[in-house]
This record gives sequence, structure tokens and C-alpha cells, in this order.
Amino acid sequence: MILDQAANLNLYKNLGIGDRYAKAIAWLQENDLASLPVATYEIDGRDVYAMVQEYETEPWEKRSFETHDNYTDIQYVVKGKEVLGYARRGDLKEKNPYNEKSDITFYEEPEASVACACVEGDFMIFFPTDGHKPKAANGECSPVKKVVLKIKEV
Repeated sequence: MILDQAANLNLYKNLGIGDRYAKAIAWLQENDLASLPVATYEIDGRDVYAMVQEYETEPWEKRSFETHDNYTDIQYVVKGKEVLGYARRGDLKEKNPYNEKSDITFYEEPEASVACACVEGDFMIFFPTDGHKPKAANGECSPVKKVVLKIKEV
């Protein structure tokens, strides 16, 4: 798990397989994220793609931890604020089995986790070894615009 700000995106271009992170970060830096409509954007086929999302955050208790087997997420807050949770995958107890089509497993609330408050321009990187809980309210429930970049790791 990595938590950082937009000004430091270039530090992460050389992570992972080939130039997939570099392509994802270049896409973030080259697009006017605030004006992009909600949609899925292919950057490098299904190896790197972006999902622009808009939603209302929910109370922490209503959200679930999740993991992905095949993709790393870069979750970039464009507008608004939210809390993203982190827990080690090995510490999580499965609630819903792995869904291969969606590449997602959901988990029970762990005994120990970290809650990271993210505001506009903050991003978190969650690897397949990281459990994460997105879309949780930072105080009152509020609207958020976020880009989730999916980077294939296998």
C-alpha cells in the first residue's frame, strides 16, 4: 500500500511489469480528470485501464474490505474526500468468495486496519497483497469523483 499526493506521481512510474505503471501515471497527468465523464477508458487494453467514478461515500460500517488477484489499483481522488481502509490480505477473513469475472473477493471487518483520509489530489496504490476498503465517508457522507486505474500484475 502506498499513500501519496499527485505531485509525487512520477516516483511510481517504474513499479511493476514493463511500462504499465508509467502508462497509467502518464494518463493521469495528461488528462483533465475533473472534466472526464464517468466511464471506463482503455489505456493499454485490459493490461491498464481507468474507471472514472462518481458516488456518495457511505459510513465506514457499510463498506467492506476487498482484494484483487490480478490487478493493482491506483485510487486517485479527483474531487471530494473519503476514507480508504488498508489491511494485510493475510489478516482478512473471507466473506464472499473470489469472483473471477470481477477479480474481487470481499472480507469481514478485520481486527486491525488503517483508515487513511484522502482529499483531492491524494492517491493510494493497493497491490494484490493489500486489502482495501474504498468509498468510506470522511465525516459526513459526501460526493466524490475518483479515478481507479487498474494495472494487470499477472
